[in-house]
Amino acid sequence: MQLFVEILTIVLPVFLVMALGTGLRRLGLIDAPFLQQTNRLVYYVCLPLLLFHEIARADFFANFNGRLVALSILAVGVTCAVSYLYARIRHYPAAAQGVFAQGAFRGNIAYVGLAIVFNASGQLGLTRASILMGFLVPFLNLFAILVLLLPHRQGEEKQSGAFWLRQVLLNPLILASLAGIAWSFLELPLPLILERSLKIATGMTLPLALLAIGGAFSLERLRGDLLAALLAAGAKLIWMPLFAGVLLYAAGVRGLDLELGVLIAGTPAATANYIMAQQMQGDAELAGSIVMISTALSAVTYTVALYLLRTLPL
Repeated sequence: MQLFVEILTIVLPVFLVMALGTGLRRLGLIDAPFLQQTNRLVYYVCLPLLLFHEIARADFFANFNGRLVALSILAVGVTCAVSYLYARIRHYPAAAQGVFAQGAFRGNIAYVGLAIVFNASGQLGLTRASILMGFLVPFLNLFAILVLLLPHRQGEEKQSGAFWLRQVLLNPLILASLAGIAWSFLELPLPLILERSLKIATGMTLPLALLAIGGAFSLERLRGDLLAALLAAGAKLIWMPLFAGVLLYAAGVRGLDLELGVLIAGTPAATANYIMAQQMQGDAELAGSIVMISTALSAVTYTVALYLLRTLPL
């Protein structure tokens, strides 16, 4: 019972802050323009600063686990391929195939995953998760672009593909992670003024991110093929963390790194999935439904995952 209460203290605060965002939106204290600007602030400023700060000040060699990174990327790649093939075999419409696959493997690491990890494992967990995220984000974005483009291989969609490839190369999270990794790898010191400034600035990142997710949460987005959305959400919340956990355990990854790999793999579908679906001729209704269903159910799956991780002899 004590363990269950401990797990609830990890998971519930994250979702209560999301619920606060939903409540503030319903009360009219925040609105769509505020949420749009908040998302831009978090994505382009707060998260890059957080990633750089956490990675740059860490001992890279003490916190980097090559097996964790490689197998986490493998879990993403396999889930991407399997989910896309499933959508093709089931003869989903072209607009739904890539969206289904993206929802099954591309999770909201930055907004939800880091918050859960921080509550579960503290500063050390946040640092290692930031390093892992730095390596994962380029693959997540690249795989997402591929599955969204594959069903549309004719005409002007090729231009949109080039546009999104530029987004991968110039993604602020990738650039910040690479800068942090280089800083840590070269063992450069962070000047005290910069360190304290970053500590203040990054303190707003996770609360703002969770408020933005909660404010955007709306059951009105539950449209389209809800069975497909539920299957994609199940793949993201159950199949992918289980698969990642088995891979990591078989490779000898234990303790904190095993927990990080499972928690990061089990993040709900990213809100960016909806935006990418709109931009790349995908089924935006299906994308929105996957995001809503997986976000709501992740409160349960995270609780179960943490309970298993802390009770099984791993």
